[in-house]
Amino acid sequence: MAYSGTYNYFPSQVVSDIEKLSYDYGLKVAKAIQHEWFEFDQSRSSNRYRDQQANFHRLRLYARGEQSIQKYKDELAIDGDLSYLNLDWKPVPIVSKFVDIVVNGMADKDYEIKAYSQDPYGVSKRTEYMESILRDMNTKDFNDQIGQAFGIDMYENDKNSLPADKEELALHMQLNYKQSVELAEEQAINVLMRGSKYDLIKKRFYYDLTVLGMGATKTSFNTSEGAVVEYVDPADLVYSYTESPYFDDLYYVGEVKEIPLNELVKQFPHLGNEELEEIQKTNGVYRSNYSHGDRSKIDNNIISVLYFNYKTYMNEVYKVKETGTGGDRAIEKDDNFNPPENMEGGFTKLQRSVECLYEGAMILGTDKLLKWEMSKNMMRPKSDYTKVKMNYAIVAPRIYNGRIESLVNRITTFADMIQLTHLKLQQVMSRMVPDGVYLDADGLAEIDLGNGTNYNPQEALNMFFQTGSVIGRSFTQDGDMNPGKVPIQEITSGSGGNKMQALIGTYNYYMQMIRDVTGLNEARDGSTPDKNALVGLQKLAAQNSNTATRHILQAGMYLTVETAESLALRISDIIEYSPTADAFIQAIGAHNAATLEEMSELHLYDFGIFLELAPDEEEKQLLENNIQVALSQKNIDLEDAIDIREIKSVKLANQLLKVRRKRKEAKDRAIQQQNIQMQTQSNAQAAQAAAQAEVRKEQALAQTKIQIEQVKAQLESQSKNQEVALKKQLMEYEFELNMKLKQMEVEALKSRESNKEDRKDERTKIQASQQSELIEQRKSGGSPKKFESAGNDILGSGFNLGAFDPR
Repeated sequence: MAYSGTYNYFPSQVVSDIEKLSYDYGLKVAKAIQHEWFEFDQSRSSNRYRDQQANFHRLRLYARGEQSIQKYKDELAIDGDLSYLNLDWKPVPIVSKFVDIVVNGMADKDYEIKAYSQDPYGVSKRTEYMESILRDMNTKDFNDQIGQAFGIDMYENDKNSLPADKEELALHMQLNYKQSVELAEEQAINVLMRGSKYDLIKKRFYYDLTVLGMGATKTSFNTSEGAVVEYVDPADLVYSYTESPYFDDLYYVGEVKEIPLNELVKQFPHLGNEELEEIQKTNGVYRSNYSHGDRSKIDNNIISVLYFNYKTYMNEVYKVKETGTGGDRAIEKDDNFNPPENMEGGFTKLQRSVECLYEGAMILGTDKLLKWEMSKNMMRPKSDYTKVKMNYAIVAPRIYNGRIESLVNRITTFADMIQLTHLKLQQVMSRMVPDGVYLDADGLAEIDLGNGTNYNPQEALNMFFQTGSVIGRSFTQDGDMNPGKVPIQEITSGSGGNKMQALIGTYNYYMQMIRDVTGLNEARDGSTPDKNALVGLQKLAAQNSNTATRHILQAGMYLTVETAESLALRISDIIEYSPTADAFIQAIGAHNAATLEEMSELHLYDFGIFLELAPDEEEKQLLENNIQVALSQKNIDLEDAIDIREIKSVKLANQLLKVRRKRKEAKDRAIQQQNIQMQTQSNAQAAQAAAQAEVRKEQALAQTKIQIEQVKAQLESQSKNQEVALKKQLMEYEFELNMKLKQMEVEALKSRESNKEDRKDERTKIQASQQSELIEQRKSGGSPKKFESAGNDILGSGFNLGAFDPR
């Protein structure tokens, strides 16, 4: 049953903050929630909470194949009498199969939690990095020239990983750029989720979304455990009226927990023994008003406690006073503060309203409020501190006018019809009889076997059942026509077979109706694959089936994102307030030591959380087909295919495929252009080499001729040298002879001169002697003396001068 409308049981929110903090105000809120959900309606003998629990309990029984069989007995009974029916009433668990297909397929969906820094500092860092990439892209040629000329690296980033254009830059920012603080936030969220065993919680709320049409989780914070994620049973939830599938406009939400008395004392140690006894007595009576089970099994030691959050607003009021130096000083005041109208005193009032959250706990059926206080460490988005998030994340993708629709609720009618068809099949099978035979005794009496004995019925039946043959006579012994000539005939009982086929057709009809209503066709579960259907058609049918249940998957993803965002806000509380902050930081640093420094200032950042879903098999196959086509056409390299396959987002993978394809085409064009240039250069070099070879040939021929001429010249020179040498020797010999002759001539001249000198000396001597004699003669007065030769100076015939002739 759907509940809608507004209720006026809640106290006014337009009261002071002090009054909202009072015990009486909290008790009014708790009693209003109790009146709205647990007040017993005598006209219906029920209440809203009990109806919700009964409905969810019924759907869960259908999902387990354990629904009540009383309706089937009432359908088949005659005035309540079942004495003539001997049937197996156990329900056919047909719904369980479809639930398991949906839940198991979605719970195994892989994803990664991504954190995006959206605070001004994170955005500025991202902008600075992008601008540095753009500068490197725009000054690439200049930087290369500087590097070649002076050996200086002018790039701000890695040259080899620079994007080629703005499209590739946008993809690079999504795939490769990640701030260290974002990595730290992602690791922190994953550590908290693993600590809370979120994988198990996820399977439970996917089951609830499929069976009940509603799923919920709760994020809480305590100083001992830090941030914790808890599973919340939708059947235990109470909440304000909403028509939003995401329950984002609630002003109160809570859950009923049945806890043992000793646990109650542990949570609320201020309770005395008298209070505990009163609670135990009153609660046992009150629980019968909303319990959907057997009231005789209610345990008085189990206490029903309503834990709830109440969202309202509070006024932040500041007294702004002007100081003696001309500045302003703000002093926090309560919302009852009002400055005087004449503005005397030099101060003014500043005020703003912000949402706030109160937490309460109440024993159902009593006026005992166990807890009422303003929530500590409220989750406020850093982008808007005036907002506050509830501790609960709830989603019901198919809610309308307060009524929640689920996948199981759609098919309960057809599940009932399948069960009735199954019971009818049992009835028909129980009344079916086997085929028999008709035996004509008179016909057997007319048969003579020829050995003096007649054909008795037992022998006829034995022969018929063992061989299938029978002996008969066309005429009687009197010669008349024998009407019993075939003494044994089969009796076919075919009435039950037609009924069986009709019921089986009905069973299949309702099974197909379930598939049509849910969208879970045969291709989804592979129960009856068509051998003649193409593989592509089977995959297309399975993909359409996934589309029919996509709202459940999206609802589960919403819960995961909301839980991750709540944990991201709780991380700030852990680092700032929790005594386990150091252990928490070390647990995260164990995965990446580089994040330890970032964790100390993690609470200063504001993050956007989103999920990056891993592609399903159909999406993987489509991407793989694109990769194979690109590889076959050599549009990408194998390394590109490996990089593309590692990206979980199909959209980003296809974008990277297009970018790598363009880059490969540009690279191939450059290589082709380079090959053309190399071919042209090679042809020029070949022509040049041929010309050089021809030149070298001519040079070789010329060199050969030169060498021959050189040899000739050398031989001629050697001949001339030999001739010169011979002539030289001759000349030397002649010279020696001439020298000798000359020497002889000189000697002859010397001898001649010597002779002349000797004769001259002789004459001189003679003259001197004669002079001396003359002088002596004069002195002595002698007579003149005759100096003529006495014939010694005359050459006679005996003197030979032939020795002085020239030779």
